[in-house]
Amino acid sequence: MLRTNLTHVLSKEDHAKVLQENENVMICCGRMGPMCIPVYESMEELEPEYSNVKFADMEFDSADAAVIRNLPECRSFQGLPFVVYYKNGKVVKATSSIQSKEQITEILDQNFKKN
Repeated sequence: MLRTNLTHVLSKEDHAKVLQENENVMICCGRMGPMCIPVYESMEELEPEYSNVKFADMEFDSADAAVIRNLPECRSFQGLPFVVYYKNGKVVKATSSIQSKEQITEILDQNFKKN
């Protein structure tokens, strides 16, 4: 399990449940590495501001993370983390590698109206 204060997606069943129960979802699939930690920290900071978005993490190396690793939107990614934004269970944006809080905020604002 990743050492974050985010909701942990531990299996493909958890992944499906999070998507089914939430209209707007951001999942960061990574490790506790130098490119991933800043993204988790930004997500933790943004979570209170975006009550309409479910923020979660998933361990990149778990077998069940194939639900993210194998997405067509992630096929060309080479750097961790893989961050996937879902609206009503469909991918609306996917990014890889380190992202600043400002970059994440821009994606959230473009895809999920703030409450």
